Amino acid sequence: MVKLNRIYTRTGDAGTSGLVDGSRVSKASARMHAIGEVDEANSAIGLAVADLDGEAKAALGRVQNELFDLGADLATPGEMEGALRILASQVERLEREMDSMNEALTPLTSFILPGGSRAVAALHLARATVRRAERWTVALAAEEAINPQVLAYLNRLSDHLFVTARHVAAGEGGDVLWQPGATRT
Repeated sequence: MVKLNRIYTRTGDAGTSGLVDGSRVSKASARMHAIGEVDEANSAIGLAVADLDGEAKAALGRVQNELFDLGADLATPGEMEGALRILASQVERLEREMDSMNEALTPLTSFILPGGSRAVAALHLARATVRRAERWTVALAAEEAINPQVLAYLNRLSDHLFVTARHVAAGEGGDVLWQPGATRT
């Protein structure tokens, strides 16, 4: 269990951050970039959740908790007994949720503009933020071995957020579609 009596520690004043195994890394490392982007993605999802209700809100609440688990996974380099790791079953649950939402949606005939309602726009912003977290995690994986389920989870999560945005938009009149060349004269 986490217990924080004081938020500042001064241990990072020299530009390093501590990992779960006790080692310290530069705050500019790919690992810390990936962890920071996951944190930002979680915050973006929180913004979207504020405008949602029902199953979409519940599903993304589970995702937010799992993103903390994923951050802990990234903050635990190498093999460590008892380390919190993302599991294939979590990736599979995202797939099942997407499949369920997608059943009621019409097939895409165009790219979608990230808008419509505030909730839909926030979901698309969260999706784009997760994609950035995924890119930084790919950069980390090019340097060091990581749990491959982390990459699968982030990849699936961006898809999940896209389908969730479409699902929410369907209840509000539909997707805002891109109209190629619509403003050219």
